[in-house]
Amino acid sequence: MTIEHDFSGNVVLDRQTSQVKPPPMYQVILLNDDYTPMEFVVLILQKYFSKTELEATRIMLRVHHDGRGVCGVYTKDIAATRTAQVMQLARAHQHPLQCVMEPVEE
Repeated sequence: MTIEHDFSGNVVLDRQTSQVKPPPMYQVILLNDDYTPMEFVVLILQKYFSKTELEATRIMLRVHHDGRGVCGVYTKDIAATRTAQVMQLARAHQHPLQCVMEPVEE
């Protein structure tokens, strides 16, 4: 709001509208490699992305055939957290699985 005074000394409030944009979104993507077991990829998709076994299997096959697959779309903080969780679990099990996040193009 802007506060102004008119000629008689009264205060006049001018309402300014502001538009709030939704936060930028990021997609979390798994990248294919020749060593990580398919079952492990399905487990990750179920554990961190709440996918059903069927959904997880479809995404895993997309990663396997296309070289990459989108796990989900989130705000920046959530996408970064999920990416870190996937990478941490993959390293703990000594798998070279790569997980990245990319901005969603609007």
